[in-house]
Amino acid sequence: MSMAYFTLYSRTWCHLCDDMLQALVVLVGDGYRVDVIDVDADPALVEQYDELVPVLQGCLPGQPPQTLCHYHLDAAAVQQFLDLSAVHGDGRRGD
Repeated sequence: MSMAYFTLYSRTWCHLCDDMLQALVVLVGDGYRVDVIDVDADPALVEQYDELVPVLQGCLPGQPPQTLCHYHLDAAAVQQFLDLSAVHGDGRRGD
């Protein structure tokens, strides 16, 4: 079964990006995949996210990504996404 996961649009030199990733891992543990995408590697991503980085999206199978927050982790928005993923039957990975 496909699982919910997160995408973090980031930069290598961005302390806010590091802070958001660390806060996300503390909040959700290691039960969810987190893809970290360097926006500077793709001009289209720079154009889309440049001044908003870091941007966190929640992804559910078969649905468009949902932007949860930018600059700082919004724990309430992440929890709401996790609750939605549970409704869709996408819980933590079983390792």
